[in-house]
Amino acid sequence: MAALATRVETQAGRRLTPEEIFEITRTRERSLSRLLMLYISTGLAFMLLPGTFLGVWNLIAISSRHAANSVSAGWVQAHGHAQIFGWIGTFILGIGFYSIPKLRRMNPFALWTAWVCWVLWTLGVSLRWLTGVYLWQWRVVLPVSAALELLAFVIFFHSVSGHRPQDPGKQRLDEWVSVVIAAAVGLLLTLLVNVGATLFLAYRGASPDLATQFDQRFLVLETWGFLVPFVWGFSAKWLPVFLGLRPVRGRVLLLAVAVNSAGVIAAMVGWMRSAALFLLVGTIVAVWALRFLEHTQQPAKVKGVHASFPVFVRVAYVWAIIAAALGIWASSVEGSHGIWGASRHALTVGFLATMVFCVGQRILPAFSGMRLLFSTKLMFLSLLLLGTGCLLRVSSEILAYQGFAGWAWSWLPVSAVMEMTAVTLLAVNLLGTFLSRPPAQPVLADTR
Repeated sequence: MAALATRVETQAGRRLTPEEIFEITRTRERSLSRLLMLYISTGLAFMLLPGTFLGVWNLIAISSRHAANSVSAGWVQAHGHAQIFGWIGTFILGIGFYSIPKLRRMNPFALWTAWVCWVLWTLGVSLRWLTGVYLWQWRVVLPVSAALELLAFVIFFHSVSGHRPQDPGKQRLDEWVSVVIAAAVGLLLTLLVNVGATLFLAYRGASPDLATQFDQRFLVLETWGFLVPFVWGFSAKWLPVFLGLRPVRGRVLLLAVAVNSAGVIAAMVGWMRSAALFLLVGTIVAVWALRFLEHTQQPAKVKGVHASFPVFVRVAYVWAIIAAALGIWASSVEGSHGIWGASRHALTVGFLATMVFCVGQRILPAFSGMRLLFSTKLMFLSLLLLGTGCLLRVSSEILAYQGFAGWAWSWLPVSAVMEMTAVTLLAVNLLGTFLSRPPAQPVLADTR
């Protein structure tokens, strides 16, 4: 924030007093906090309405008909897009705007760019969901939605990386920054492929639904190529402090990203068995690099969150390993639709959603004006329901879809309701946090 004060001082042509510098810094911090809360609230809306509720509706229909293909592919893909881009993607953009320039000691960006990015991203994701569900003018709206999402990302990337660091003498990037950059490249590739796919559908497709085989490969790019590296990067930055871990093995983590990237590339060209093997090895190497399974060097910092926070973080990474292992199984047998679905759910809910539940409720109260989390009990209950629902969903998909046990079809709606309750509790906890009054004299959040 010193750079902001220096810029204002230069424009004013006079030396600012310490009180004026503090007021400028506090005003910008409040603006950033409000901006972050807008992004998070938008992500929660996507998570609850077009994301989770539509997913529950789809799963109840599948369970009642005992057929995995009994629901429109467009509805399933609309649900997935709302969850990946509308929920988690919006969270990442908001947290990125708030934290990345601070973490890298960069000069501040113009706040209007973040507002423009929010408008474009929200409109793009909303239009994509509408075309998938209602088929409204989809030949025009589908590519427009993809172009809006790509433009929003370009604005985001330019804003958080297009300014020079305040310390120009530091040339070498920290490993966590390199991992986040790799994730940003994965997001860029995802959005470019999305634009190409929507243009193809608009000109030659019979519907806005992606072909099954292409959609399966594209999901690998969306999740393993984009979301997973983002989580690894911010895990390397924040979790050693939060969990009291030993220093991250930075070069080993970069190796994990390289192996993971090889898996994504293999999946995109159709080598699914090799891809699953690479993804499993990359995940195991990442867990070793982050040192989750080793003795900690100091107690975990659980003040303001539930004491189970470190346990659920470790459980999330176990789910990532399970997801990759299920991918190897699915790629080795014919007719493995249920195993593939279980693998995707283990990754998106077991790993990604659990990490959002854990880290989000740990950092967002501080980022939103040094507030306190509304309820640590709600945090624990939401994580418990999410994990239990995910376990039921993963196991029942394998048992029911693969024909191992017909009674497992009845587990699907139970798992869906449990996960829906979990995400509703998350939304209540975060919105309750945002609506609470911050301290009278807020202290600027330390995101180092």
